[in-house]
Amino acid sequence: MTTISNTADYIHGFWHTDGGIFVPVGVQVAPVAGEIKVDDTTCKEAGTLLYRGTGNSRFPFLCPVIISYRNPDCDNFIVAMVKLSDNALKILQQRYLREDAAGVVTESPDELFHRVAKAVAAAEQRWASTNSASYWEEQFYSLMSELLFLPNSPTLMNAGTAANQLSACFVLPVDDSMQSIFTTLKNAALIQQSGGGTGFNFSHLRPKGDPVKTAGGTASGPVSFMKIFDAATEHIKQGGKRRGANMGILNIDHPDIEEFISAKKEKGVLSNFNISVGITDAFMNRVEQKAEWELLHPNTNIAVKKIAAENLWNDIVESAWQTGDPGLIFLDTINHTNPTPALGRIISTNPCGEVPLLAYEACNLGSVNLSKFVKNKMVNWQRLEEVVNTATRFLDNVIEVNNYIIPEIKEMALGNRKIGLGVMGWAEMLILLEIPYCSEQAVQLAEQLMQFIQQKAMDASITLAKERGVFPNWEKSVYFPHTRIRNATRTSIAPTGTISIIADTSSSIEPLFALAFRRDHVLKDETLISGNPMFIEYLKTHQLYSEKVLEQFMREGIAAQIPELPQAVKNIFKTALEISPQWHLRHQIAFQKYTDNAVSKTINLPEATSVQEVAEIYKQAWIQKAKGITIFRNHSKDRQVIQQGIAYDIKACKICVQ
Repeated sequence: MTTISNTADYIHGFWHTDGGIFVPVGVQVAPVAGEIKVDDTTCKEAGTLLYRGTGNSRFPFLCPVIISYRNPDCDNFIVAMVKLSDNALKILQQRYLREDAAGVVTESPDELFHRVAKAVAAAEQRWASTNSASYWEEQFYSLMSELLFLPNSPTLMNAGTAANQLSACFVLPVDDSMQSIFTTLKNAALIQQSGGGTGFNFSHLRPKGDPVKTAGGTASGPVSFMKIFDAATEHIKQGGKRRGANMGILNIDHPDIEEFISAKKEKGVLSNFNISVGITDAFMNRVEQKAEWELLHPNTNIAVKKIAAENLWNDIVESAWQTGDPGLIFLDTINHTNPTPALGRIISTNPCGEVPLLAYEACNLGSVNLSKFVKNKMVNWQRLEEVVNTATRFLDNVIEVNNYIIPEIKEMALGNRKIGLGVMGWAEMLILLEIPYCSEQAVQLAEQLMQFIQQKAMDASITLAKERGVFPNWEKSVYFPHTRIRNATRTSIAPTGTISIIADTSSSIEPLFALAFRRDHVLKDETLISGNPMFIEYLKTHQLYSEKVLEQFMREGIAAQIPELPQAVKNIFKTALEISPQWHLRHQIAFQKYTDNAVSKTINLPEATSVQEVAEIYKQAWIQKAKGITIFRNHSKDRQVIQQGIAYDIKACKICVQ
């Protein structure tokens, strides 16, 4: 608990106890039971919200929010929960907090974390006592309420509700029959409606123009069916809160690969898909040799066309430079670390590529907030170990209490018990340590940190196996017979797009996108404005703060052009487009080296980046054993979400994060 005694520095707002909506200063609402006045000093009701002032009311989004406390009065506020940002509250209100039949929010953020903790801790009763469940409920609540760890969005949305579908990512098979195609489409719709994302590999489908004997016609090909899936997704909101997401993969040897590569050059096509080419080592070797490449019929494995491998490679690179798609999935690298090779070859991933999965597998994800583990400019390794242990248990519990809407998914999820513990706040951890993102020291720390997390998660899973038993497919895994372990995979680096906003930290392992930016067309087509409080705090601590500096960084979103700042400060606070792609990739490879699943990372590129530079990035990703690669060149899409700087009258730096 933290006691705050000086209320003069606070701007009052309150939690509307009837509607669960944050109401800031100056907003008038009809009186209801439990409200308080905000224009005087009679703050008597529990649930009052406070914005800590920064001395500049022009930028109130820099003010963190204390959202819950017990028995408050105007002289002594007892904080019961960590601060949430204004943007976090907006996200929670519109996507996560429970609503009644009329759509009115009936839950506070504090109650959300209690709901999730209670639902996930209920799994403990299957192996221990009710007292044990109560103990772990408190542990799980502390992790989330202190923003040390957050699970994936479906768990936050659905745990403890009637839906109770808690998994984020799924892979579904698409075989070469109408029954398979449309059964998968139906299952994908159910998954997306419950809040999950879906991945598919369409390489089993016969190519366009191929005879269909049963119907007497010709096949329309994989891309045509992807468009059907895309149209269905357009009309389904994940969990009733957000639009669905898909990963579409086509292998490099499929006869329709050229159509697939260029599919997203046409505006509006496959807008609900990330698309990636399934790349093999054999193909990359042919590119290196400048040799021909055979395209094979998926049903007969007979070559139907030969093409210069280098020409196909150039098509991929040019399309990625132009549109951001396709990315690459390196199938041989993925299968080299497949923990259950006896169950089949992995040919697909979830929508953002961080979890390679077999058909009908699901994965539950969660992320540790690294910005919370720096003390006196040192990593708090002991606290990090404690959180990794508890978070691993949390994710294993999720598998147990989850509601599986498709029987095949339940069988695979319980059979392999895959989880994916990752990180967010990496950029902010580096800032707190005063280590530039583009430095050898940062890359070395990335390896050390992820190796530590991977080992501690593995240790926790081994301990769980002693308590609860190994995963059922253990004897078919690479761990048999020497390592008795609970989960086939333990770690994965997800993009953490929304949960990092809730945690008020930087996304995943990405550098800061900007020091000040806006997210346009989010939620209900709103704009969320964000500034980095860490930068302000750093300037003040080092006597570098001034109104002039504040104005410039708010307007431009970067520190590079602020003459008052030393170069060392500019290096620490470099943002995504100021960092060379080589450093982006080196961070991805460093984390991948010690990640069981895969790493979702966008290599952000300046608008002036050449096609040849994109080609080199893609090639280096293969050489350095990434499991996948995605790039995005600035201004290469018409509608983009994040814009650098908060002023509307300057040329904004935009990047798509949908």
